[in-house]
Amino acid sequence: MAEGFDVRLTRAQERYEQAVFGGDATSLPAAERDLVALEADTALARGRLLHARFLESGAEDPAELSLFERAAQLYREVGDARGEGEALFWVGTVHQVIRQDQATADPAFARARELATGAGDELTLSYVLRHLCFGEQAAGRVGAARELLEESTRLRRKLSFTAGVAANLIGLADLAASDGDRDAARSLLDEATSLATDSGAHGIARWVDEARDELKLT
Repeated sequence: MAEGFDVRLTRAQERYEQAVFGGDATSLPAAERDLVALEADTALARGRLLHARFLESGAEDPAELSLFERAAQLYREVGDARGEGEALFWVGTVHQVIRQDQATADPAFARARELATGAGDELTLSYVLRHLCFGEQAAGRVGAARELLEESTRLRRKLSFTAGVAANLIGLADLAASDGDRDAARSLLDEATSLATDSGAHGIARWVDEARDELKLT
């Protein structure tokens, strides 16, 4: 999100006081835009919580997709390209991860990639590239998948998003194993374990262990 909840709310309060006590109502439209953006922030945050619950339980909450779609619409209304890109990434994720519908996910990811690139939002872009990788891998385009995931990983290293790097290394290990390079896969998982441990990403560390078992690299 481009700005924090408290920033938007505080600014709306200040503009209210400027209008009521200062006699200057010219900033009220801007205050209204801040509150629309705040509604978008809240919808996005609620949707992400529902996605976390899905990852824990495996059960979809039908409100999740509508929250992300609402957030994207509201960000679009106020001209927040960064927020819209993030919300559209999550729209794509619902279709890809929860509903297993890559064809519907692809346009959302493509637009999210465009918006995140234009806004300089490298974190969201790293997520989009990671999930585009999954689509390429599922379609059997391993080379394209690797390029996308390597670029996502480069961005995450640049941002010091250590847990995210660890998560990506699991995917790169899977790609290496699919090419028959088990030594490279093992090395990638070893680094992923180290990064996950150092960053306290215990959930990612479990994913690494599961990947070792699935790839028979224990």
